[in-house]
Amino acid sequence: MLFFKKRNRGNANNRLVSWKITSNCLKLICECAKSEYPNEFGGLLRVDSEKKTTINEIVLLPGTISGDAHAIFRMHMLPIDFSIVGTVHSHPSHSAKPSSADLQLFRKHGKVHIICANPYDSGSWKAYNYNGEDLAMEVV
Repeated sequence: MLFFKKRNRGNANNRLVSWKITSNCLKLICECAKSEYPNEFGGLLRVDSEKKTTINEIVLLPGTISGDAHAIFRMHMLPIDFSIVGTVHSHPSHSAKPSSADLQLFRKHGKVHIICANPYDSGSWKAYNYNGEDLAMEVV
């Protein structure tokens, strides 16, 4: 009994969480994506210390490499910070659909992930859970 792996119940719990993002944080994400175009932009999502389900900040990792079809995170540069809940990156195309590489990243790092697509405005982003399933997120 001691060696049986616990069931992953994160998916059921993740559905119960009502994720939110501040409008200022979303605007910052869009502006960062615009400034990196035609390359991808990448960062991490941080929640408010009091409101644990409200994303209010992005964290940029030193040494992140941006290219026209990738953003490579240097995860060894990640600070010990339990308020980081996921990732954000941009797509130079008009599609915010996650690629297979995106899905691998989602499964390894965090509960919530945002992809912002060209033209990088309030209507061109989508949120996903760690399985790549659409996630409803309220802008506050």
